[in-house]
This record gives sequence, structure tokens and C-alpha cells, in this order.
Amino acid sequence: MAKTMAQLLMEQRKNTEAQMRALLDFAETEERNLSGEEVEKFEKMSSDMDSLRKQADSLVQAEERSRAAGEALEKAGVRGNPEQRGGDLDTEAQLRSFLTGKTNEFNALGTKEECRALGTGTLSAGGATVPTTFYGKLMEHAVEVATLLAGGATTWNTTSGESIDVPVTVSHPQGAQVSEGGVIPQSDPAFGKRTLGGYKYGDLVEVPKELLTDTGVDLEGYLARIAGWAVGNALGEKLIAGSGTSEPAGIVGSSTLGKTAGSLTPTFDDVIDLYYSVIGPYRNRPSASWVMEDTTAGYLRKLKDGNGNYIWQASVIAGTPDTIEGKPVRTDPFMPAMGANAKPLLFGDLASYVVRLINGVRFESSEHFAFNRDVVTFRALVRGDGLLMDQSGAVKHLLLPAV
Repeated sequence: MAKTMAQLLMEQRKNTEAQMRALLDFAETEERNLSGEEVEKFEKMSSDMDSLRKQADSLVQAEERSRAAGEALEKAGVRGNPEQRGGDLDTEAQLRSFLTGKTNEFNALGTKEECRALGTGTLSAGGATVPTTFYGKLMEHAVEVATLLAGGATTWNTTSGESIDVPVTVSHPQGAQVSEGGVIPQSDPAFGKRTLGGYKYGDLVEVPKELLTDTGVDLEGYLARIAGWAVGNALGEKLIAGSGTSEPAGIVGSSTLGKTAGSLTPTFDDVIDLYYSVIGPYRNRPSASWVMEDTTAGYLRKLKDGNGNYIWQASVIAGTPDTIEGKPVRTDPFMPAMGANAKPLLFGDLASYVVRLINGVRFESSEHFAFNRDVVTFRALVRGDGLLMDQSGAVKHLLLPAV
């Protein structure tokens, strides 16, 4: 069976990892650190590994989207070749006509039952509702940016934005041995309350009419990508590092201490101690994962266990994350880097962190907002919140010392 492009990219990634490890092993046999030239080469290969991984994952996701689109067409009763669908299926031409005001609807799937019409109303009137294809791509790109949405956190989708009070257990009852005729000790569970709100994040994109008229690029994908990236980053940063005051309570600040490292450069023992500081019921769940920033990931890729084996295991399957101790590794740009008093590494059950999204992502357009400059304005908005529901030790962090 012929290999797919995604498989070939993952094989290339595995070969790159082998070269990185050979570089480290060679320096180790000579009992020295990497030279400046070797460090530069190692970092370049590490960057190449990340790039190859993203390319492979994108190919897998594109295939999944294509398959889902085909299923949607079949459910809508649209089958066969373009002539059988009986309509103008030049999506880019239709989109350009809508964006330039020549038409007031965009029928992305060739059937009105599958997409909602999209008009150019004013912002004060709520603008126009984008077709389903736009919504899906916006959510996809937000997921790619926001690690906790893509990496196993629990997501609640609600249709309204009122505060949600959620009761949680703070501690469980403890049993004890009782002598014959002795008094049975009382031990009650303790309950607390967590509240999820709805904070708004948005972005405006202005596109000149000339560009919309003349461009030959994939306008739909481009606009969805940059708008989704913007709102995804804005929300994703707070899901990681938010203070919980007038913004989401980020997972870093909500996590509990698992291990304090002895130096600013964590050892294999520090990583293992953090791993086992999370109790088995959380540690063994499928959603248990590591979360770190890229520079921390680069450091851990070089780390070996007591038997001289690298603790970082690269995946050879597109769409499957790398692992440490068999648990997925997630990288997020908003995690703290290694430094004094930093918490650069998390481990635990990410499903214990809840992300609330209100009505998904809104994507709207207006020709009137910047009428004097002859541009079409698009805006992307998302409302959401996040918090760690179980703060008794489901997710723990590695703390680096002050000096």
C-alpha cells in the first residue's frame, strides 16, 4: 500500500529526531556540552520537527474535513458531479461576489438547506450570519491555537451567557478502623462552588474592495484563518494564564504544587516526581497530559532517564502527540518559560479543566463601518470562560526555585 504524504512527513520527522539524538550522544561520548554550532543545528532540527508535525496534522485534518463535507452533502441529498448538483459551485467566485456586494447571499455547499444566507447589514443590526462552512473553519483554527480546547479539556457549549454555578467536591470522606463497640468517627465530604461566566474576545479585519475584487487566493480560508487565530489566541492565553479576576481562571494559577525542583534546570527525577504527585485515578485517565512552552519542550527533548534513554518519545503517526511516560505532550505559547519562581510544566487530567463557549464563534461583515475608505470590515467574536473544576490535585505543576 502506498504511503500517504502525512506518513512520509512523520517518517521524515522521525529521521530528524534520530539525527538530533545522534548529535547529543556524540557530545556525551566526548564528555562535553554542545558547541555553539551544534546548538544552532540542534535548534534548527527541533524547529523542523515541529514544522513537519504541523504539516502532517494539517493533512490529516484536511482529509477529515473533506470526508465530513461529503457526508454533509449526502445527508442534504446532494450527490454526483457538479452538473448533477445544478448550480454555480465555484465557491471562490461566489464568495467574491458576496464580498463585493454583487449578491447578498453565499451558498457554499450548493444547497440553501445546508447554509444560511449571508447579507451585508450594519454592525448595529448584528451584521450577517456566516454560512456553516465559515463557522467550522473559525472553530478549527481557534482549537489549533488554544491548547486546552484541543488537548483534552472539557468543553461546554451554551446558547446564553448567564453565570453558571457548579457545585464541586473539595474533599472526600475518610474511613477509619473502628474497634468493637467503638464510636464510628464522622467524616463528611466538603463542597464548594465554582462559577463560569462569559468574557468576550474579538478582532476586526478590514479588507480593501480592490483586494476582494482582484485576488486569486483562497479568501474564505484566509479570512477564517486570521480571524480564528486572533480570537483563539486571545481566549487561549487566558485559559492558560488568566487570573480569574474579570477574566478566566487559567489552569497554571489553579493547579496545585506537585514538585519543587532543586535548580532552574529540571532533572529526570523532578519530572518523574511531578508525574507521580498526581494520584492514580487522575494520572491514568486518557485525558492526562503534559503542558509546556516550546523552549521547555526543547529542553525535555534532551533529557535522559537513569538508564540513558531519552524520556521524550516522538510519535510516528500524524495526529497523535509525542509522549513522556506514555502521556501526551501539549505545547502552548502562553505557558511560562523556565526561570526563577516559574511554573513551566503541568501534568494532570486536563478534562478537569472546563472551557465554556457561548454560541460558538460569530463572524460578521459590514460595508458601512469604514464606508469612507471603501473597505469591507469583518469581525470575529467569541465569548467564553474557563476554570479548573477539581482543584484538589487533578492538575499539578513543577515549581522552579527563586534562585
